[in-house]
Amino acid sequence: MSHDGVGLRAVMRSVAFLTAGALAVPLLTACSEQDQAGKPVAGQDIAPATRDRIADGGTLRWAVDAVPETLNTFQADADATTSRVAGAVLPSMYRLDANGRPRVDTAYLESAKVAEREPKQVVLYKLNQQAVWSDGREIGAADFAAQWRALSGKDSAYWTARNAGYDRIEKIERGAGDLEVKVTFSRPYADWKSLFSPLYPKDVMGTPDTFNDGARRKLKVTAGPFALKKVDREDGKVTLARNPRWWGRPTKLSEIVLRAVPRDERAAALADGKLDLAEIDPADARRITRVTGAKGSAPLQGPGAELTPAKALRSWALAHGSDEEAAGEEISAREKRRAAMAEYAGRQSALRGFVVRKSLEPAYTQLAMNGSEGPLADERVRRAVARALDREELAKVVLEPLGLPAVPVGSHLALAGQGAYADNSGALGGQDTAEARALLADAGWVPGGPVKEQKKAEEAAGSEGEGADSRQGSGESSGEGSGEGSGEGSGESSGEGSEGGSDDGTYIVGEDDKPAEADREKKKDPKDHSGKQYGRNEAQGAKHGGAPGAYAPKGTAAPAGAAAALAKDGKPLTLRFVVPTGAGSESLRAVADRVSRMLERVGIRTEINRVPDDSYFKDHIASGDYDLALYSWPASAFPATDARPIYSKPVPAADGSLTVEQNYTRVGTDQVDQLFDQAIATLDEEEARSLVRKADARIWAAAGSIPLYQRPQLTAARTNLANTGAFGFQTPVYEDMGFLKKGAQGAPRAEKKDK
Repeated sequence: MSHDGVGLRAVMRSVAFLTAGALAVPLLTACSEQDQAGKPVAGQDIAPATRDRIADGGTLRWAVDAVPETLNTFQADADATTSRVAGAVLPSMYRLDANGRPRVDTAYLESAKVAEREPKQVVLYKLNQQAVWSDGREIGAADFAAQWRALSGKDSAYWTARNAGYDRIEKIERGAGDLEVKVTFSRPYADWKSLFSPLYPKDVMGTPDTFNDGARRKLKVTAGPFALKKVDREDGKVTLARNPRWWGRPTKLSEIVLRAVPRDERAAALADGKLDLAEIDPADARRITRVTGAKGSAPLQGPGAELTPAKALRSWALAHGSDEEAAGEEISAREKRRAAMAEYAGRQSALRGFVVRKSLEPAYTQLAMNGSEGPLADERVRRAVARALDREELAKVVLEPLGLPAVPVGSHLALAGQGAYADNSGALGGQDTAEARALLADAGWVPGGPVKEQKKAEEAAGSEGEGADSRQGSGESSGEGSGEGSGEGSGESSGEGSEGGSDDGTYIVGEDDKPAEADREKKKDPKDHSGKQYGRNEAQGAKHGGAPGAYAPKGTAAPAGAAAALAKDGKPLTLRFVVPTGAGSESLRAVADRVSRMLERVGIRTEINRVPDDSYFKDHIASGDYDLALYSWPASAFPATDARPIYSKPVPAADGSLTVEQNYTRVGTDQVDQLFDQAIATLDEEEARSLVRKADARIWAAAGSIPLYQRPQLTAARTNLANTGAFGFQTPVYEDMGFLKKGAQGAPRAEKKDK
């Protein structure tokens, strides 16, 4: 996840949508507005320390998912690491504060304001007179103008991924002096603060060739506290070094090394001394917390944890028995186990030098409903699904075991603390089983009814349904508690802690390397919602990760509270719930199981379709091959710009295809589109907030997606690292990061209160 200022935009990438992200309101102007926005649900956890307590020098080794394919955040294959590099080495006119709101970055900008509103909007930037590029040239209007021309969309030779905002600029010129930049807009643009963050030098933006290729592998000219020293693809590292021309507060660290380390290898890399800072999964967080915070004797974990006294006795008997072949095999297994236990113990000891810093990411997980066809094309059915959900319970599944506040998200367009936030879930209503059943009845779905087609399909399917679980009131226990306990038992027996983790947002749109391919999707024939059932024996259960016997046999009575199955026109109401199978998605699957049980109570059955990680988003979400799915969106500080493609009404094209942009639920209304258009065109900040909130209320009412919870952010950091960790909303201050001086202590953990 990117936290590099409004560089969040590079992460929210998808064919048609890559714009800056945040509302154009730096300050709240009314008490009622402030009350609605509230404060972040969880504060940042970065071990703050004053600069005099931090040593000069040192190298911070920081885990990233991959070495970036490009260093140009405005290209389609930019990723979170691209934004992290840009945040450290390039100017940004605005960066995000702890509440996720844009603030002037005084290292580059003395002030910025709307100087004129009529006849056209004019924004006047006054630059910091000390701000210079690493080649000694002053940052100025020429750089602003070059970036505008490259991103305006007028020259197709520039391979840009987005141009929102830049396409509204009419001209850019020098102001009263060299330090003033005057930007004139052809149309009003409320989110003007999203622009020029980051700002590239004219050397990069000046021509299509330098834009397309010049900044993919190197950045010769920079202007941040750090400069790009080296990109080593073979060794998987990006090295940043102090910028000798930096005019701001002196940078504490000598270097930052961004090292590509897969999530499931990070605990081992931390223990082996290869990393100092890394975002980790919950299983690894529990592992570190257990070794650093446990008092007295902690339960045995890792290799050998599953060895009960009975198993140990049997092992001894085999090793000392008369069967020489069996004895040899057992002796070899015991030796391997002892070696693995020793290695695990050594790594556990090394992990004592780390602490887990935790907060909530500026991103939320949602339940998406495909409203293009089938039962969910009926708004009443979508609303029934929403009213069946206990969102607080679902949030607890993921967040409570981590010690994080389990507060359901109340907006599609902002998170608590951000200027545009307001809890608009009341437009749809809370959990109400009776209301959900009434909505389904009104839509024609009634208990019982002929389901002969389903039974025939079930008999014919037999064991062909690999990867599909049908929730037909069987009361499966495979997902129960997996959000709370994954990784606590045998899940960590390898010693790496990689298998029990649950980065529930493995499928944040734009944060994986799977490009969205649904900008223009061909309409398909309506899918079969007859709810094919698949037999499952013990071997199949084990194959898909369940214990033998975990799946109830056909005919088992429905659990208490499950409603009678609903049917309409001879077909049962069964929804295909697509979930990923990856090791980092345990809590997604746990939430899916809870959702399925909640839907059973109102008569909706779900068919769980487990699919490989590499096809989950591309082949199912983006292409529309699902009924229900769980994935996440990053929060934007400029929702009027960034969220419109996510919720805009799909538009039929002349060739019969459907342009959905990023609206993968295929649910939209003209009213929502109009409210977005009005919000982006008003320069009255309070009115813009009001329009965004009205749009959100209508999105709730349409029930295309249901926000559930903010994603957990867990970061392992060396205990002597200061001013870094779980940043929450705030942009990292790279020049203040560093290692504490010997004997120095950082400030105690406490959430900063807003002034």
